[in-house]
Amino acid sequence: MTEILAVFRSRSQAIDCNARLKVYGVNASLINTPREANIGCGLSVKIAPDKLERVKGIIRSVNYSAFYGFYRMQSDYGRTIFGKIG
Repeated sequence: MTEILAVFRSRSQAIDCNARLKVYGVNASLINTPREANIGCGLSVKIAPDKLERVKGIIRSVNYSAFYGFYRMQSDYGRTIFGKIG
């Protein structure tokens, strides 16, 4: 299963982003950033892969100072693989 994480270095900005995405009708949820990522503040916003372009636009328009980037999180056979999305 593949999911997209919007990773932040600020818990308050991650919470704000999650709430803002919901206002825009994007199904998003706050999750603990998986330890394997070794980045961010501990909270990330999880979105479906098909919503990535829309979420990119929303995050760009807000210009969060603590936004770290988008990461693809894929779970295969009990292993979690991360990769930054360009």
